[in-house]
Amino acid sequence: MKSAWVAPPLLLSAVLVLYPLALMLGQSLTDAAGQIGVGSFAALLGSSLFLRALWHTVAIALAASAGCVLLGFVLALLLSFVPVPGARLIGRMIDTVIALPTFLVALAFTFIYGSAGLLNGVAMRLTGAAAPPIDFLYTIWGVILAEITVYTPFLMRPLLAAFSQIDPAQIEVASSLGAGFWRIVWRVILPAARPALLAGGSLCLLLTVNEFGVVFFIGAKGVVTLPLLVYDKAIQEFDYVAACAVAVLNVALSLALFGLYRALLARLER
Repeated sequence: MKSAWVAPPLLLSAVLVLYPLALMLGQSLTDAAGQIGVGSFAALLGSSLFLRALWHTVAIALAASAGCVLLGFVLALLLSFVPVPGARLIGRMIDTVIALPTFLVALAFTFIYGSAGLLNGVAMRLTGAAAPPIDFLYTIWGVILAEITVYTPFLMRPLLAAFSQIDPAQIEVASSLGAGFWRIVWRVILPAARPALLAGGSLCLLLTVNEFGVVFFIGAKGVVTLPLLVYDKAIQEFDYVAACAVAVLNVALSLALFGLYRALLARLER
């Protein structure tokens, strides 16, 4: 009887996940003449464009995830343990940001920090500059800042839940024994929040590795990531073999990061 209940979700997963992945892998291993081989992967690994896209993907993901961990931890700490007016409303706004599509943040950044954006318009009128003085948006730093803005709420939500489980008596006892604020954070709050930090940080890393909308809509010059390279190969160059090969390597990178997260989580639990 148990196998009867397991069969439907397995069949659905096979149709929606395994079958498309198998098609993508099969396409990446087939050249224009219909021969099976790994020539597409060999060409990619020797391509400076792919290596640059891989470097951009990893660098942006690591920097954005580190920024999310730092900013999310500080904000969650303030909302949980500092009497901030409107903390409950801010928490609801965080949930709203999670529900929004990522490209909206990229568009908002363009309207605010872009060459014809609000801040550049004000700065050019005040200073009389002929060129926009704020030009970080169309660089790798603009992409990193936008992704930090998008994915910090994904880290704050599990942190807020973890902080809500901390007994206030622990903090009161530590304070009565002479521990300062940062010592309480280091010895009481951080150990309780470590699983949430690991889970939220790993989620941010996986999401930023596969982020497409932010990079695409910001249009940073010379910043090509693996998801954007898949789009360029498939839509602009109609090179579906190369696009599938890049996609397979991108999936492999994501699975490797997920496996690393599971290993770290298991070690932490032990």
